[in-house]
Amino acid sequence: MRDAEQVLLRPVVSEKSYGLMDHDAYVFVVAPDATKIEVRKAVEEVFGVRVTKVNTYNRKGKRRRNRKANTFGHRPDTKRAVVTLAAGDRIDLFEKS
Repeated sequence: MRDAEQVLLRPVVSEKSYGLMDHDAYVFVVAPDATKIEVRKAVEEVFGVRVTKVNTYNRKGKRRRNRKANTFGHRPDTKRAVVTLAAGDRIDLFEKS
């Protein structure tokens, strides 16, 4: 079992992730080889909440153009996890001001 800090890399802050918070769902960037069980245990350990569901997906990095050298590169691929919490549980890190 890995440490929670190795499984959960960072939260995703976007309009879509803020919209999911109304439905008790939070989005994290996780380690590429992390499993759903590891993500569930890491979120429960770090934030002290009960997780009901974990959905993961691999997101391909976008292709980017370098204007000076006229070459192409790409942003890194990431794995994300949408974590749904039990009713009444909240993560304060994401609270709106």
